[in-house]
Amino acid sequence: MMKWQVKPQQTLTADLTQKYELSPLTASLLALRGIKTDDQLDFWFHATEVDLADPALMHDLDKAVARINQAIDTGEKITIYGDYDADGITATTIMVETLGILGANVDYFIPNRFKDGYGPNLACYQALVANGTQLIITVDNGVTGVDEVAYAKAHGVDTIITDHHTFQEKLPDAYAIVHCNYPGQKYPFDDYCGAGVAYTICRQLMQDPMPELLELAMIGTIGDMVRTNGEGHIIVKRGLEVLNQTERVGLRALIKQAGLQLGQITETDIGFNIAPRLNAVGRLADANLAVKLLLTDDETEAATLAGQVEELNNQRKTLTTTVYQACLDQIAANHWQKQAALVLYDSGFHEGVLGLVANKIVEQYHKPTIVLTKGMNGEAKGSGRSIPSVNLFDSLNPLKTSLLTKFGGHDFACGLSLPLAKIPTLRQTFSTHLAKKTAPDTTYYDLELPAAKLSPQTLTEINQVGPFGTGNPQPLFAASEPTISHFFKIGRDKSHVKLQIQGLDVIGFNKPFLHESLLPFIDKVVVQLSLNHYQKKVALQGIITGLEFGAPAVSNAAPPRVVDLRHEHYVMGFADKYLLFDTKNYGTASQQYGLADDQLALVQDYHDTGEQIVLLDAPRNLMEFKQALNLDYRQLYLRFLLDQLPVKQLPSTPAFASVLKYIYAHPALSPGDYAQVAPFLKIPYSDLLFILRVLFELKFVALTDGKIIGIHSPVKRPLTASRYLRGTAVTLKFMQQLRTMPSQQLLEYVNHFTK
Repeated sequence: MMKWQVKPQQTLTADLTQKYELSPLTASLLALRGIKTDDQLDFWFHATEVDLADPALMHDLDKAVARINQAIDTGEKITIYGDYDADGITATTIMVETLGILGANVDYFIPNRFKDGYGPNLACYQALVANGTQLIITVDNGVTGVDEVAYAKAHGVDTIITDHHTFQEKLPDAYAIVHCNYPGQKYPFDDYCGAGVAYTICRQLMQDPMPELLELAMIGTIGDMVRTNGEGHIIVKRGLEVLNQTERVGLRALIKQAGLQLGQITETDIGFNIAPRLNAVGRLADANLAVKLLLTDDETEAATLAGQVEELNNQRKTLTTTVYQACLDQIAANHWQKQAALVLYDSGFHEGVLGLVANKIVEQYHKPTIVLTKGMNGEAKGSGRSIPSVNLFDSLNPLKTSLLTKFGGHDFACGLSLPLAKIPTLRQTFSTHLAKKTAPDTTYYDLELPAAKLSPQTLTEINQVGPFGTGNPQPLFAASEPTISHFFKIGRDKSHVKLQIQGLDVIGFNKPFLHESLLPFIDKVVVQLSLNHYQKKVALQGIITGLEFGAPAVSNAAPPRVVDLRHEHYVMGFADKYLLFDTKNYGTASQQYGLADDQLALVQDYHDTGEQIVLLDAPRNLMEFKQALNLDYRQLYLRFLLDQLPVKQLPSTPAFASVLKYIYAHPALSPGDYAQVAPFLKIPYSDLLFILRVLFELKFVALTDGKIIGIHSPVKRPLTASRYLRGTAVTLKFMQQLRTMPSQQLLEYVNHFTK
């Protein structure tokens, strides 16, 4: 489990603290971010777009600018080839607007997510060449377009690539490649988004800092989660200032639809309200609509387009919820909760929300997840997301040539395509090819939560260290060994909690596992601080971002030797060892609960003494249980969270009859085909597999040439003649007793067998 630890503390000198009139809190936070010298502080507080580096330092930038100016002077048709996310949309707008000011013959094209896919597309390049384009300028894409650029060049069309994505093995033979992270270049900042690179080119084209473009570059920066320190700090800080007094009618209309107030918009509003609305257009429709909105000078048109964007964003929310619930139903119906990884497919899933849904599934099940639908070309296509302990790219890359037709991504996210017939193979092999990634054992917070002087002014002091984002995260504060009071559940489904720590109101979102009896185990609460506006009152509040658990302190008494925590489905990380009865549960314990290898051991292999230990899975019989109870431990926590039982309960006799009847009626099906039969029979797939095993054992069915067939005139025997069924029934009964026995009765039962 992840541990929380305070960062090694840093300080500013007294003269710098005084010169910049900093509070002790602000000074500490700046020092923790490495902003400790006079020059660094001056940059942080006073730098503007005038202080950005010389654009000419970026690779091929002057070459690109010269070619663009040539095209403008000779009236060549220029097409900006963008992308359908918030970064690509703002980058396209920046480039089109600037070239329009310079009198260029400029047009723009954004590929369609469903028809064209991401990035360079040969058919799209062919269409651009055919329609008379003489210069293609990519924004936020292009470094993978080897064949596309070659086609354009062969037909007399130059391509200027402006991008920030990772280089592949081979680079396109473009006229120029303007890239913020090109090997060996001299530009001092290497983490611009596509809009940031486009803005840098336009600064050079205009020979001006172009502050009016900063609001667009800022939206792209936050939307694409690139760094907000270094030059990214100027882009976001100044971009927010420009946005909060914007005259851009499209943005004003979008801000109004989002329910935001000009003059009060923060980086959080951009990340959670503005960028998602722009992304929604590309997810569900044609992203050209969003570019048109940002470019328009007509207020009536802006209001209409912003209304369409809002409707698409609402559809995105609804579709995400619908597909997410369908995925949950699919997991439950197929009993895939125990799978090491999930591959979910339905031809009706909307392609535009697959990444969002995969992310929600990962949050729910803590498993690498791929969500697929049927693409326009008849193949399955979709998105994957992962957990900190599994490298998604390394897990799937070995399968690329044998299973996948398209694949790209990084450690925690990917996009892929494959033939529909290969989905079952992917489902099987993905789980067995997981590339474990070593996750850090410790996450750091900035400071201990101040015991006093907490007020709305505290947030003002914190915000001097912003704007926050990638590279400059929100400060985290920890309350260690907290005294928690006024705890209660909130929200429609009571999945959120509210409590007080040191007089501070604290909110915990999506913490349904927390309740009163768990509070003594909380050793540390890590929070972000924010303002709560309620009934015209403004108060400081904390938002829980992390919890660390520990054994509760017991005064004037020895701690209990055995603790019943069966009903806490949240693994607490304070135990010395987590013991397993079944080696098959190692993967789930490691991936789903984030436990390191050295925290896990089999009961039969454990020989340490005097430790706090957890029985994480359930024993299969009394002999196994007694073996664990006889260990030499200081404290034993009973959890019984996992098992490898084939079913949760024995299928009913009618279910056996229904499956057998179906087999007689459909003798040409293979065992794998029954994954599709289970939903039709309204029997969970795990139950159906169990039934098939019993029927095979009783010789009611047989496997012939890879097909399951019913045996005619079999020897009549009761289901209880199956040893497999009887053994499962005994194990089920024992585990069920352990899991449902009243706590006091269980503790008495355990104490009877302990040393």
